[in-house]
Amino acid sequence: MSDFSNALNVSASGLRAQATRLQHVSENIANADTPGYRRKSISFEAVRNGDEGAVKTSRVNLDRSDLPSVFDPAHPLADDNGYYQGSNVDLIIEIADAREAQRSYEANLKMFDQVRQMSSGLMDLLRK
Repeated sequence: MSDFSNALNVSASGLRAQATRLQHVSENIANADTPGYRRKSISFEAVRNGDEGAVKTSRVNLDRSDLPSVFDPAHPLADDNGYYQGSNVDLIIEIADAREAQRSYEANLKMFDQVRQMSSGLMDLLRK
């Protein structure tokens, strides 16, 4: 039975990691027009001293690329020349990241369900 629980733990760690990734993607999309906002990203790392194959999220990384200068003399944050720093969020990248995270989440969910069904089938066989 421990193989089943290990598989469930690996799948659950993937679900948690992708949910966290989707949270950061949604924050990026929500702040795409916020002046001075830097894109957030996370990466995954293997869990040590735990289930083989399990993952966890790393610290949040801020995109250090240059913020674009936006010309809008009427903006309250504009300098003397009429420019302010915009956001470095690219909506195309965020949408692609959201789709990738969604597909990975669905794959982990299918794996979780498959292991659950296998465990239930094994219990039914053992009862007979």
